[in-house]
Amino acid sequence: MNASQLPILLALVSSVLFAISIQFQGLGLRDTDSRTATLLSVGASTALYWLVAPLLLRADYWVVAALLIFFAVGVIRPFISSNLALAGVTYLGPTLATTLAATSPFFGAMLGVFWLGEVMTWPLAAGTGGIIAGIVLMASGGRSKGDWPLWALALPVGAATIRAFGHVFSKVGMEIVPSPYFAGLVTLSVSFCVALAFHAMRRRRPFLASSRRSMLYFGIAGIANGVSLLSLNTALSGGDVVVVIPIVAISPVVTLLLGRFVFRQEMLTPRAIVAVLMIVPAVIIIAVGR
Repeated sequence: MNASQLPILLALVSSVLFAISIQFQGLGLRDTDSRTATLLSVGASTALYWLVAPLLLRADYWVVAALLIFFAVGVIRPFISSNLALAGVTYLGPTLATTLAATSPFFGAMLGVFWLGEVMTWPLAAGTGGIIAGIVLMASGGRSKGDWPLWALALPVGAATIRAFGHVFSKVGMEIVPSPYFAGLVTLSVSFCVALAFHAMRRRRPFLASSRRSMLYFGIAGIANGVSLLSLNTALSGGDVVVVIPIVAISPVVTLLLGRFVFRQEMLTPRAIVAVLMIVPAVIIIAVGR
């Protein structure tokens, strides 16, 4: 494997670990609500990063410009992006909202080309288009609400755009401080503080609202998510956004496959099978033809 293919492998690892995190969060959600699940899993990720701080954290990482960038990423993702996505589901229904949110690789590619000056080759464009089409196909299998305000379309699109900006900001920050670990440490710490403050304002006691079993699931989910973020940041630090983000975006497909063959909780519909057959060759095109 050459150096140009390592970010692709790390992006695949990130998507698989994120899918594993989602599966364990799903198991934990049987005993609590989604906001508590987010708080506990992000808390576990943050704790993991601080536990290894004596080994990986260095004094020269505390550069103001990079801190501000990573701080901004921690605020907008996942707090703002997740809330926009949830609001989109409320107004538009899960089908249309999820379909529009699947356009995140497109916005990531555009930002990579027009902001970072990356090159979008024909194989990259074809692979990105195939991944987006496959995800949209898989997400559009249900029924959406028929009566919704036109402005509500901006909610899932806004969530997709914010995720793309988060990836680009992380890459820019790592050009100042070349540490995928430090990027994750600051981002997760800010995200956890924001989520904790939100729960405090709602006067909730999230840690007592979950059973020991669900807290174990959220702990596993948080560890998987933390390593996934490290893999993603490492891929972004050594690769182009236009290559990494479309591959990371296949995590819904990995989640579906894990749910069917590992967790035995999902059914493979014909639509999902077609989506997989579209996405796998698209990833191969990106890996081979970049």
